[in-house]
Amino acid sequence: MKIGVIGAGSFGTALGSILADKGYDVVLWTRSPDQAKSINENHINNKHMPELVLPDMLRASTDLIEVVKDKDMIVSAPPSHALSGILKQIKDHIPTKIPIVSASKGIENESLRLVSEIFETELPGSFHSQLSYLSGPSFAKEMVRKVPTIVSIASKNEATAKRVQEIFSFTYFRTYWTPDVVGVEVGGALKNVIAIAAGVADGLGFGQNTRAALITRGLNEITRMGLKMGADPMTFLGPSGMGDLVLTCCGEASRNRTVGFRLGKGEKLKDILGSMNEVAEGVKTTLSTKNLADKLGVEMAITSEVTASPIAQALR
Repeated sequence: MKIGVIGAGSFGTALGSILADKGYDVVLWTRSPDQAKSINENHINNKHMPELVLPDMLRASTDLIEVVKDKDMIVSAPPSHALSGILKQIKDHIPTKIPIVSASKGIENESLRLVSEIFETELPGSFHSQLSYLSGPSFAKEMVRKVPTIVSIASKNEATAKRVQEIFSFTYFRTYWTPDVVGVEVGGALKNVIAIAAGVADGLGFGQNTRAALITRGLNEITRMGLKMGADPMTFLGPSGMGDLVLTCCGEASRNRTVGFRLGKGEKLKDILGSMNEVAEGVKTTLSTKNLADKLGVEMAITSEVTASPIAQALR
């Protein structure tokens, strides 16, 4: 089986590593020739996880069309704000009737589209039954280290979901199917906003009580938004809801919590982002979520405070 992975950031690399570890022929797309060379010659992603050795079956390419052409499955893991442009480039080169798995999380700023809505808008209808969305509590470096992990696979087509489950499932990586695409997408996007708030609270020196309060009320906000958009409330008690929210708010490897923590310590957002080589999706998603909540009439107090507070004013 030949699999193309769009995006050689930490998460795209981790998903590619799992698939290559299973013996599949996997190629990652990166914009960086230096990164591609490091992966191909040394089996190391020198930009995002230089301390970890990647499987031999994982290679990289700077040619986006090569990565998607003639593949048996495509995994899409770029930052959500770059997704629309990438899909426009590849839509005429994707093989028909193959699974397409999205691992991006966020809400597009201008259009307020979920990632699933971007896919369904940019790709022809003939691809829609092949789409699925992966989300859950999964730090990339732990996945590469083969730490046991569970995620949700959301798809409106059960046959597609079962096929993706079969391809991804491994000794240390387990997937759970749900037809609730909207719920999985909302949980995956909005937990990053709550994680920024949790990081700010930690940076200000508040305790575990405050973090637990933010997680609890944050889940309430996420669920309210999801219900307004037609999600199943039970989705938010699963891996892509509570599971991912707890990990992102508590884990020191969380990029979004780190942004919040450093904001709470008094650093400027531009300095924080300038020092990071990964995208913290919650930064852009904060504004999208606030605008979407206002549009739909959903009360989201934590999101509003992250957007409006003096500490996070730079997020505007």
